[in-house]
Amino acid sequence: MIGRRSTRPARDPQLRTVTVGGRTLRVSVRPGDGTLPPLLLMNGIGASLEVLQPFVDALDPRREVIRFDVPGVGGSPRPVLPYTMVTFARVVAGLLTQLGHREAVDVLGFSWGGGLAQQFAVQHRRRCRRLILAATGMGSLMVPAHPRVLSKMLTPRRHRDARYATAIAGDIYGGTMRLHPERAARVLHAESRLGPRRGYYYQLAAGAGWTSLPLLPMIRQPTLVIAGDDDPIIPAVNPRLMARLIPNSELHLYRGGHLALVTEAPELAPVVDRFLS
Repeated sequence: MIGRRSTRPARDPQLRTVTVGGRTLRVSVRPGDGTLPPLLLMNGIGASLEVLQPFVDALDPRREVIRFDVPGVGGSPRPVLPYTMVTFARVVAGLLTQLGHREAVDVLGFSWGGGLAQQFAVQHRRRCRRLILAATGMGSLMVPAHPRVLSKMLTPRRHRDARYATAIAGDIYGGTMRLHPERAARVLHAESRLGPRRGYYYQLAAGAGWTSLPLLPMIRQPTLVIAGDDDPIIPAVNPRLMARLIPNSELHLYRGGHLALVTEAPELAPVVDRFLS
């Protein structure tokens, strides 16, 4: 259990640009007070680091929080060459080094970022202390979403057209978006920066053909799998299976959908804080 939560407000995040392995990334660091391990966040497809701001605000203010935009998304320049989960995990490790973190940090991967987080935890085991996998699956080898859901994930239109995002939010995100689809538009538009379309497609291509299924038994870090019981993108059978295959893991199944980490951050951030502490 965590100790008494500090009432001291968190300091404003510091934005910077970092180049690692030929990849230039826009990075945000919310300073902590040094008493807790830093937390590295890996975001979903097409989403800039601003999307996770409600979740960051709900975390213990003593905790340093690191976020970044993948190439071509948000404020990061578009990549000249494509990347894969394996090659980009090396970039993330280099980013931590440039930020002065040579010891292990805690890692949370949300949606697409959960795939990257799984790859990072195996590939750079000594850099990852604890792992949280939120609203994510095993890539190409998992129980897939319905084709009508998958078809809407093939383009970045929902990130660029607020009216379209509202129209489809209930069907693809589930949870509270079924009754309040306009909240999805606010999350994806009011709190996000748009990058070039190429960034979205490069991110999509990085996950194509990749799977963590054979990697799950190799994840040795204490792991928390967070999943919604009404997530059309990641059917609940997938996180249940992940929690069974990862040796030192636990499952937190909440009532809600794919975006709950952001839209219901005050309820889920304490779950993460307790696990990390």
